[in-house]
Amino acid sequence: MVIDKEKIKVSKEVKIGDLTVGGNEPLFLISGPCVIENEEITLKVARFLKELAQRVKIPVIFKSSYDKANRTSVDSFRGPGLNKGLEILEEVKAAVGLPVLSDIHRVSEIEKAAEILDIIQIPAFLSRQTDLIIEAARTSLPINIKKGQFLSPWDMEQVVSKATSMGNNSVLLTERGTSFGYNNLIVDMRSVSVMKNFGYPVVFDATHGVQLPGGRGTSSDGQREFVAPLARAAIAAGADGIFLEIHPDPDSALSDGPNSLPFEQVESLLIMLKEIHRVAGGKGGDDLRSVDK
Repeated sequence: MVIDKEKIKVSKEVKIGDLTVGGNEPLFLISGPCVIENEEITLKVARFLKELAQRVKIPVIFKSSYDKANRTSVDSFRGPGLNKGLEILEEVKAAVGLPVLSDIHRVSEIEKAAEILDIIQIPAFLSRQTDLIIEAARTSLPINIKKGQFLSPWDMEQVVSKATSMGNNSVLLTERGTSFGYNNLIVDMRSVSVMKNFGYPVVFDATHGVQLPGGRGTSSDGQREFVAPLARAAIAAGADGIFLEIHPDPDSALSDGPNSLPFEQVESLLIMLKEIHRVAGGKGGDDLRSVDK
């Protein structure tokens, strides 16, 4: 691991739909329900985020999974599947006007997913799957690669190399916590600095960062009360964007409810995070992260 101790790099800019993120651009948000439960809830969340984006003046990318292929139990709700899920995400783009992101799990999904998605996400558990990353990169779409819970942040440099070997430099990296014993994660904020030095935008997944994998036996648990403090720390550490899974009623959500935020907690958090980002060197303030000490 080699880190420039004098300064942390300003990440390159990446274009996602009509948005530009990274570099010295403002803080951006990736958000939505963990999984597509149905069209009604998905559009309700998307419209909430669109209105929020206009009020708070923050770029938003809508996220939801058409298939959660890595659930704890075989009986866990996985979503509507590739075809129906992409139809709903296409409706989000057309009716609400937000760029959309979803996870892929198999190479066979990529061609169809790339017809709809504005950015492809590689799940944390699959962050070492070479063929999946390379084929996703071949689409030339931006790729958000989540750091595996089992990887060090410096291991992600090799993951980036897999994507960029296809000539695709539109890469985001997401920190989502590291396995810490059984059914627990811990977030090491040094990870933000390490991955920033690869030169690409870094996102902090504040809701999965408080997940307790398998904590309920047949499903994951979570500690949403720690979302806000970890999010504040990550933005202060230099993260370019924040990832928040939200739901109108997290306690009834079909996936990851315990670590998802309800609507009423989102706006005030984003206002605070925007100010931290500005002070820490985002657009609208001096780049304190690159000042020689």
